[in-house]
Amino acid sequence: MAMPRIVRNTVFRLAKDDILEFLADNEDTLVHYVREELDNVDERLPEEQLFIDIKMGALGETLMRAVLAALVRFIEDY
Repeated sequence: MAMPRIVRNTVFRLAKDDILEFLADNEDTLVHYVREELDNVDERLPEEQLFIDIKMGALGETLMRAVLAALVRFIEDY
């Protein structure tokens, strides 16, 4: 059963600073995990099936940092 919206929003507001601190403290670990997973994808995809040889890890790291920045902005503005 889902938590009522007013309760969920209140809990989120109370935990907002902790969530931002958690993301800041763990950003490098999250990016590392994403990079590893994308490296695995890069290894599984045969190069001949790709039009361009894209290194997924580097692209994923950049995308993950952008997603984290967007999450932080969203949480701060909430």
